[in-house]
Amino acid sequence: MRKIVHVDMDAFYASVEQRDDPALRGRPVVVAWRGPRSVVCAASYEARRFGVRSAMPALRAERLCPDAVFVPPDFSRYKAVSTAVRAIFARHTARIEPLSLDEAYLDVSENLGGLPSATAVARAIRTAIREELQLTASAGVAPNKFVAKIASDWRKPDGLTVIRPERVLRFLAPLPVGRLPGVGAVMERRLQRLGLVRVGDLRAASTAELQAHFGPWGLRLHQLALGQDERPVVTERPSLSISSEDTFAEDLPLEALAGEIRRLAARTWLAARRDGRSARTVVLKLKTAEFQVLTRSLSPPQPPASEQELAELALSLRERVELPASTRYRLVGVGLANFLDEDGVPQSLPFQ
Repeated sequence: MRKIVHVDMDAFYASVEQRDDPALRGRPVVVAWRGPRSVVCAASYEARRFGVRSAMPALRAERLCPDAVFVPPDFSRYKAVSTAVRAIFARHTARIEPLSLDEAYLDVSENLGGLPSATAVARAIRTAIREELQLTASAGVAPNKFVAKIASDWRKPDGLTVIRPERVLRFLAPLPVGRLPGVGAVMERRLQRLGLVRVGDLRAASTAELQAHFGPWGLRLHQLALGQDERPVVTERPSLSISSEDTFAEDLPLEALAGEIRRLAARTWLAARRDGRSARTVVLKLKTAEFQVLTRSLSPPQPPASEQELAELALSLRERVELPASTRYRLVGVGLANFLDEDGVPQSLPFQ
């Protein structure tokens, strides 16, 4: 039985800004550049009370919270603080899987400090972050990764939630199915149309029924509903994708993106050559003026053999975009995924 801790810093970028500038404390802080093309990188809890959220257009955040203080992001400073947080993690375990600058999984089945429980480790980490860095973190403790991640969000901010093995099923049963990893808004609506609203409903459904509707993903859904997640904490892993993307100064129609796609394909190809692996799957990413994100992917019989071939494959994926011709796009990206190892075996699942 694993003992997993998921640690998630509270409103990380905004909290760093409030820590370093006392004039910002207690005020609604939005970390974002001002301007019509900007999006919110982070929002303090004071700003979140007005509905401001990460990835929201900055103009909308300004409308929701006219008194918000906009602070341009300083990623080098955030990375330095993140490094200090991970140094605290490393006092307790070498099994650390960072997910981003502000969150990580830790396997503390055996801990370096000889503390009596995973709960004690989580408490020690949160105390050190508070005393040494003047920041707060929330943590979830559970027998596997996905339950620990849900638990860390349970009492935010500055919370600790422990889900012991015997409590996992009871904890999960009343949750909306949208809380399960991989269940986005579209999948949640599909499940709800089948009467599967809560995790307990999903658990009661037969695997045959779920597989009939969702294929192999149906089995995975049932396993999650049962609290099953055998994924280990991975301390080092190769990148699962390599990509390049750009946001335009003004929104463009799909047919005007050819030059940008070719330029991004060149950048992605150069990065992939430096990486040294071959990739089976070509990915085209688009973001509309309304911030809708689309991805289209293709796995040809053989990996792209040149920059030109990558560009042509990425360009062909435009034909699979079903939005009206009048749609305008603010961002385009070209990526490679589904890498092959030295024996030609895929190192990750095909891009979906």
